[in-house]
Amino acid sequence: MSTVFANDRILVVGPSWVGDMVMAQSLFKTLKQQCPQATIDVLAPSWSAPLLERMTEINEVVVAPFQHRRADIRKRLQLGRRLRRSSYQWAILLPNSWKSALVPFWARIPRRTGYVGEHRWGLINDIRRLDRDRLPMTMQRFVALAGSADQPPPPRASMPVPELLVDPGQVRTALTATQLPAPDQPILVLCPGAEFGPAKQWPAEHYAQVARRYLSQGWGVWLMGSQHDAQAAARIAALCAAECVNLAGRTSLAQAIDLMSLASLVISNDSGLMHVAAALGRPLVAVYGSSDPAVTPPLTPNSTVVTLNLSCSPCFKRHCPLGHLKCLRDLTPDRVATAADQLITDAFQAATTQPMGP
Repeated sequence: MSTVFANDRILVVGPSWVGDMVMAQSLFKTLKQQCPQATIDVLAPSWSAPLLERMTEINEVVVAPFQHRRADIRKRLQLGRRLRRSSYQWAILLPNSWKSALVPFWARIPRRTGYVGEHRWGLINDIRRLDRDRLPMTMQRFVALAGSADQPPPPRASMPVPELLVDPGQVRTALTATQLPAPDQPILVLCPGAEFGPAKQWPAEHYAQVARRYLSQGWGVWLMGSQHDAQAAARIAALCAAECVNLAGRTSLAQAIDLMSLASLVISNDSGLMHVAAALGRPLVAVYGSSDPAVTPPLTPNSTVVTLNLSCSPCFKRHCPLGHLKCLRDLTPDRVATAADQLITDAFQAATTQPMGP
């Protein structure tokens, strides 16, 4: 039974990672399916605005003016008091920290839903206990909060997947800003970074080998990521005799989204940009090392996951605790390229076997 009502104003406290924010769209879509008239605002860091602006379910981004990992109690109190005027009926908290529950509490939102997390009794009055066996995926955990506490979660297959909308005019603007011509060849986008840490990063030498393979076939290769990924991207570019276009650290998140929409193929670590590529519907090969594709998979059928499934993984560590990083170093470029070739072949066959319209 739906727990959303037509006049509901809902405040979702969003997560602090790009990938999690993309996956949160499955919750937004679920809420809108339950009641299309409900208004959904998202309390989130300012960096997330380009993502949320590309989700049609979102009414407004309420910028959270807080320092990362800081309590900022005074600022949270001030924001909570200001949001009382918005008359929200329901707050849904996606982070598990106690501080993320303060603004909805001080905003006097009558219903405040979230998992127990950091012992948030009192701050949350619709409290849930997370059953990781029943809800193994992050996306499932988010979507489950749209139902009542005693309601079984919907089947995975029935959950809506993220879909980011891209405006062609913004794509042209992004091309101009980065001094890129509109591509007249297939584009391979490589995302060699991972904000979480090096235990999620496939070696730059492996990425370069795959890049050279596609360059030799007449593809263009774009390297994408944040400033933190610039060193890895520069290494790949150097190993490819500078034939790649290195965009790492040169684009805003909005520009990265718009440019990635032009990709014919994306190969990425388990990262925020991997989830962006999935939400754009791009053919995607996702490389997993220390993380678990059963928890944070790409949420699109147009993807394939490559992992070695070693006995020591997933370890969920930022750095390999055994010091060898075999889960990624032993994952050969040939294996990833083969998976990519098969994905492209499958996509082509699916496109050519579509039934003709009347």
